Order: sequence, then structure tokens, then C-alpha cells
Amino acid sequence: MVRLNKFLADNGVASRRRSDELILGGKVLVDGDVVTELGTKIDPRTQVVDVDGVILRSDPRERRYYILHKPAGVVCTNEVRETRPRAIDLVTDPKKGRIFTVGRLDEESKGLLLLTSDGEFAERIAHPRFGVPKTYLVRVPGQITDDAVQKIREGVYLAEGRTAGARVIVKRRTANGSTLEVTIQEGRNREVRRIFVRVGYKVTSLTRTQIGPLGIRGLREGKWRALSRDEVEALLAEHESLEAGAAPEGLPRAPSRRSSNSGGSYGGSQGDSTGGARRGARSSRGSRSSRGARRGAGGARGARRRGGGRRRR
Repeated sequence: MVRLNKFLADNGVASRRRSDELILGGKVLVDGDVVTELGTKIDPRTQVVDVDGVILRSDPRERRYYILHKPAGVVCTNEVRETRPRAIDLVTDPKKGRIFTVGRLDEESKGLLLLTSDGEFAERIAHPRFGVPKTYLVRVPGQITDDAVQKIREGVYLAEGRTAGARVIVKRRTANGSTLEVTIQEGRNREVRRIFVRVGYKVTSLTRTQIGPLGIRGLREGKWRALSRDEVEALLAEHESLEAGAAPEGLPRAPSRRSSNSGGSYGGSQGDSTGGARRGARSSRGSRSSRGARRGAGGARGARRRGGGRRRR
């Protein structure tokens, strides 16, 4: 037996607090009856939960985790009336059940997207307060100035307040256009695009290449596969190291938060319709305890790798 609000959260319907509001509002049915009492427990193996006409049948013990290389023109929504291509429909595993995206990439953006049936996992990876780093390859027109790059590194003011700053590596800078690798920890709505607009540049191409230790290398655009147990554990280990106060090199220290455990099984099918895309994730790393010094105004060389190790993507 599990609490109804936890079951809703685990299925990605809403946070536990928001789920309580849905219950109090009479929008949740259990076996066809409206339930408005907070603290109600259900057996997800035998009972049917209906939220605004959508039936949730997933067993928390059968959680699924996928990685998708999202193409442009695909949207991150579970809305059944959506007419545009949906990311969840690109995952064709017949065992996937009800899955949802971990955070979002806007319609024009491409790259690494996680999908799962585990709401607690999604919360720990996507929510800005947990600070899991996300890396993007960004292209803007023209030769971006050192001053603009430094402002992005230090943080700029958006409608919600000042951003926490970012790690920025200039990969290429010419009169025709500039390519940068940008790593952030907050993940506000369309944050990267809005940051560049704030310093005077419109993003023409945005591709997410990495979340925590998980990269997209080897997975072709439009393809997907199930995450391995090691990959899921590596993502959660990244979250735990940030909870303990460690920060990725060159990024601000994440706030300390109390963690919770995420259980369940892992998607067994490798699932890539091309037949076995290479794994794009690195193994779990130990936490880095010190913050790298912020680079000054970077020329075309960008920031150099520290210690000869592989750069985080």
C-alpha cells in the first residue's frame, strides 16, 4: 500500500503537494470513486487510479528509464490532444507503460532527453534546486564578445532573478558565428536562450549534450535506448554528491538538500531501433570537492581542461 499522493508523484502527475491539491479538488478517482481524503492509501497492483480522465496503472516496482536523442520539432508533453510529434511516442518499447520526460527541451532544441515512469527520479534530476549540471552546445550569429561571455559566466538578471552563473567554453568564434559549450545547474524555463538574449545574442541552434555524467555520444538523432542500472545509479550518485555540497568544476556550489531513495527495476530492453547504439554515459565519478576558478575573458581557445582529464559534457 502506498499513499495516493506519492503514487501520483511517482507517475509524474505532479509533486506531492500539488497532488494533494488535486485530491482535495475531487480530480482523482480510485476504482471509479472520487477520493478527497488526504493520506488515502492504495494498492497500485490491484486498484485503478484516474486523474482527469487519464488512468494510471503503473506498478512502482516496474519503473522504466530511457535516453532519447530528441530531434527539433518534437515536443515534451503527455497531452493526448497534441498534434505535433511527442518525445514519448518516439520511445517504442512495448513495455514502457506510462512515461514522461525528465524536464523539457523546447520544440526547437535538440539533444539528450531522459524519459521515465519514476517521478521521484525525475524530480531529483530535473528540479533546479538539486543543481544537477546540464551541458549544451550553443550557436549564435556573429563573433561573441569576451564581455558577453564573462557576463554569462558571472550570471545575468532574468525575470525570476539573477542566474547562478555558468561554465562557458568558447569552441569556435568567427565573424559568421560562434559556438560555445555552456553548463548550467538551474534549468529554468528556456534559460540558456534567455541568457544569451540578455547579453545581446539570439541562439540559432541549441543541443543538450550531457546531463550529469550521462552523455549522448553514440546515439543518433531520433533514436533511443533504455538506461542501464549503472547509468541510473551514476545519475543518482551525481545528485548525491551535489547534495553533499560538491560542485562540478567551474560551477557554483549547489545548495545542500536532503535526499531520498529511488527504487524500482530498470528498463531491460536496449530499445534503440537501430539495434544497439553505443552507451553514451561515463561511469559514476567521485565528487569534486573544490570549485574551479572562473576563467577570465576567453579567447577562441576557451577554457583549458584541468588535470588532463576528460572534460565534462
